[in-house]
Order: sequence, then C-alpha cells, then structure tokens
Amino acid sequence: MNKYEVSEIKKLFTKERSCITRLAGCYANAEKEKVLQFKESFLSLPEEEMYKYLDIFRKALSGTIGKNLLNLEFPFEQEVGDGTQKQLLTLRDSELKNDSDLDSFYDRIIETWYHSENYLILLIHGAYDIPAKTTDGIEMDDASDYVYSFILCCLCPVSLSKAGLCYNKETNSFQDRIRDWIVEMPEQAFLFPAFNDRNTDIHSLLFYSKNAKEFCPEIIEQFLGCTRPLPAVKQKESFQAIIEDAMGEECVFDTVVDIHEKLSEMIEENREEPEPLELDKADVRRLLEQCGAPEKNLERFEKQYDEEIGEKMTVMADNISATRAFEVKTPEVTIKAQPDFADMIETRIIDGVPCLVIPLTSEVVVNGVHVRQKTEK
Repeated sequence: MNKYEVSEIKKLFTKERSCITRLAGCYANAEKEKVLQFKESFLSLPEEEMYKYLDIFRKALSGTIGKNLLNLEFPFEQEVGDGTQKQLLTLRDSELKNDSDLDSFYDRIIETWYHSENYLILLIHGAYDIPAKTTDGIEMDDASDYVYSFILCCLCPVSLSKAGLCYNKETNSFQDRIRDWIVEMPEQAFLFPAFNDRNTDIHSLLFYSKNAKEFCPEIIEQFLGCTRPLPAVKQKESFQAIIEDAMGEECVFDTVVDIHEKLSEMIEENREEPEPLELDKADVRRLLEQCGAPEKNLERFEKQYDEEIGEKMTVMADNISATRAFEVKTPEVTIKAQPDFADMIETRIIDGVPCLVIPLTSEVVVNGVHVRQKTEK
C-alpha cells in the first residue's frame, strides 16, 4: 500500500464515513488467561465509546511506510493448505460472527505473543464500497464497482492509571484518585487484506508497529507467517557496513559525500511518486559502482548484502540516507549540516595535518553569541 491508499482507508475511521460492521475483542491478562470476550455491532455503540475506538483504529494506520507501516507478503507455504492466509480469510469472510473462528484467533495470539502487561485484542470487520475516481482524482460516490472487505486487528496494552489526587466536586475536596485500567494505543496492528491499487489484495497485508526500531517477531513471523523486514535503523547500519567494506581504501570523505548526494537525488526524483523509493541488491551495487567501488571489493558484495540485509530483501532509500542532517563525527568533534549543504564541508591538508574546512559565508553563533569574522589585514 502506498501513502494515498493508507490515507484513503484511514479516512474511513470517522463516525460520518465509518464502514465498520462489527467489533469484537478479547481482554487477556499477563498470565495468558482470557478475562473477557465481546462482540457487537459497531454502530450500536454509544457515541463516546465509538470515538475512542476510532482513535485506536486511526492510530493503527499512522506513521511512515517502511518505518512504522510495513507492506508484508505471504510466503507461498502460507497460501496453501491451512496456512495463515486461509485462517485470516475465513475470519474475514465470517464478518466476525463465528465464535469458533474468533476463539481460535484469540488463542493463537495469546499463545504466540508474550506481553508483560494485560492487553486487549481488538478486531473489526469493515466493508468499503470503493468509489471510482476520475483521471484528475475526484471521487464519484455513485460509481462503485467493488467492495473492499477487510479486518483490522489491534493489540493494545491495558495498564493501571497512575496514582494521584483529584478534585471531588460533590464534596468540594481533594481525595485519592480511583485508579482505572486504561486501554492504550496499539503496540502492534495489521490490516488484512492489503488495499493495493485501490482494491483487495489477499496476498498481502499492512502491518503497524509502534516501535519503528524493533519489529515483533512473534506476530510477524510466528503468527502471520511472514518474513520480518529489517527496521529502519538496522537498514541504515547494514548499508553503512556495506559501504565501508565495498569501498575499502576508496572510502574517503569525498566518496561518502558523493554517495549521499546521489541518494538524495534519487529520493528527490521520486518525491512525487506515491510509492516510497526502494533499492534492491542490484540498485545498491549500481550505486557503489557509480561512486568508484573497486571491482575486487564488489566481488564479495553479493555475499555481504545477503548476510547484512537478505538476498531478496530491499531497503528504503529514506531509511539509509541522511535526509535530515549530514553528520561528520570525530572522537572530539561532531559537525552537523543541512543535507543540501554537505558539499560545503571539505577536507584539506594544512601544515601536514588532515583538516575539515567549513567556509564561513554567513553569520556565526557560538553558544548563543553572534561573533564577528576576522579578516586578513
């Protein structure tokens, strides 16, 4: 799913545009015991409750694709027999009305996922009449040819509110606040099937992780049966290791700046596209070749890429590039520059010592003090 497709589904989670047919849930404690199960028509909920649930569902589609939001595909073995895809399809097609299917779903999550606190498994089923769009992107509400039937699952921690004092209006006094069990925003969530090309794609799903630095292997690999991608931070670290190894003696300051600039150009060229820019093994090799990686080092590139990232895995260009700040670091000094001005920093040999040189072309502020620049007499 691209950012526009995610946004289109996210907009459904309002009271006015809601296409949610049914809500179901299971409250489990830290000892993996079911405390409460429920299911009901979503539109029959009190208005205030409905708004709280909608906040949770919108949160499950928030973040950046490639960081918090991951497009996952089912491996072939999960699409045959009684694989995870079939189980999710059965649940979706039942529209959450079959108690046996729901029990089996809850049991698998409780058995698979370890969580140190109590948590709520939330499930919704929705049916979205996909409006046709004109060539200039205008929706035609009366021209719907397809229905996108989906389920969204959210795993929400339930924690005890903090102790404290509160004001009691009836007694006009302050007293100890009653501590309640509060449902928090989801830590993990997934939307199935994916909404690719504005239609149903049963071969894929969209996964949400609150923590973009570490994805939950129990849910992605064991429960869903999908391949867990590298988090953004790990993608960047792996790419940096590959650069250092592939460039070898040529991994000098100017070369790294060149790689940064070429990545920035690629990202900028892709800026208006709905899909984020992904690089596969061939793309990374081509980038290194363009920046002068020696052929003898590229011979071991294939193996290193497979070990660091994965043979058939890709990396997001935004994850491996310095899009927010260009940083030069030594043990004693750290210099940060806006990415567009990385070429202002140069390396020179001065009195036999390698130095970083930054031209002072505008005002200079030292610890909040505006200083004057010296001029040669």
